[in-house]
Amino acid sequence: MQTTLIVGIIVLTGFIFGEIATKVRLPKVTGYILAGVLLNPSLFGLMPQDFVDRTGFATNISLAFITFSVGGTLFWPKVRKLGKGILYITFFEAECAFLAVILGFLAITPIFVTSGNISWFATFIPLSILVGCLGSPTDPSATLAVKEEYKAKGKVSSTIMGAAAFDDVLGIINYSLAIVISAAFILHKGFDPLVTVGSPVLVIAGSVLLGAAVGFVFNYVTGFFRSDSDGALIVLVLGILSVAFGLAALLKVDQLLAIMVSGIVVVNFNGKRKQIFSLLERYIDELIFIFFFTLSGMHLNFSVLRTSMVLVLFFVVFRAFGKVLGTRIGATLANSPDKVKRYVAGGLIPQGGIVIGLALMIKQNPAFSGIADIVITVIIGATVIHELIGPVLAKMVLKRAGEI
Repeated sequence: MQTTLIVGIIVLTGFIFGEIATKVRLPKVTGYILAGVLLNPSLFGLMPQDFVDRTGFATNISLAFITFSVGGTLFWPKVRKLGKGILYITFFEAECAFLAVILGFLAITPIFVTSGNISWFATFIPLSILVGCLGSPTDPSATLAVKEEYKAKGKVSSTIMGAAAFDDVLGIINYSLAIVISAAFILHKGFDPLVTVGSPVLVIAGSVLLGAAVGFVFNYVTGFFRSDSDGALIVLVLGILSVAFGLAALLKVDQLLAIMVSGIVVVNFNGKRKQIFSLLERYIDELIFIFFFTLSGMHLNFSVLRTSMVLVLFFVVFRAFGKVLGTRIGATLANSPDKVKRYVAGGLIPQGGIVIGLALMIKQNPAFSGIADIVITVIIGATVIHELIGPVLAKMVLKRAGEI
């Protein structure tokens, strides 16, 4: 089938299913993923498999825009205004989910993953670490939709939205660490403490330095040309993100962390910050989301899904346990109100967005070829569940908190 025709079918099908999802009060991302499932080559054969296998470039560009926007949420005056309560809750709910999934999967994967060339070092440990790092991020869109629909206002809803915005950052940092450590297990690099600790530190430091440099170059360029047109700024963003992603790959540092840092630099030091991020939201985000999440559904491996469905359900349970426990710990340390301790975790269950992109990035790494399909299947399957139950949970906890 002609490539341009395929792209058109993907975008239109994703858009239609997204609109249908809103009609039944579900997040658009759920509709996009279901559209991808419909177009999945292994289901009805509507799309050629070789096209899906060659979508790495489109995935990378989409992820670059999404991650840049994540960095754009970390405007320092806003972070400072939210106070230590948000920071404590965000840190502990993200990291407890990370650890809960790792420990849970270490316990169950030897029971349920039994095919292929399996071992603790090549399969169970790296699989648990990679899936665990994807337990941290939260998708705030479902909770935001409920909050706006019912005009919810109060400490619980504001804490949920703040934590959901910031835990993506911890998710990217966890991902950067997980990639390096998991690859060391699979490739049998050995575990010299200096190398094992030093390698992730060097990768993260290199990513931060590259991202900061790219961000300041972007700020200089936008100031030098003094062009305020939306078209010019979109061209500059596309160009600088593509260069940053390519340089990070060339220098063997983490691409997403580098681009997130670029977004942080831009939002904090660029005088045109509002125009830049608002035009991305108006003109770019929906197209990126439609294409990206529909493609994600097309990557779903149904043969793996049949054997991994139990892993999907365990992931949902372990992650929810970590979110609840972490929220309790963070809120207790911050002396937050009792209703924050009790109800915030319920609004942090929805998951989507960047987590699927991170899973697809894992598939692009040859070191993880033996476990990548399991990771993608678990994450996409869990995302569908989270996006279905997320709005219901968000409404329930906001109502019980007295904010609806």
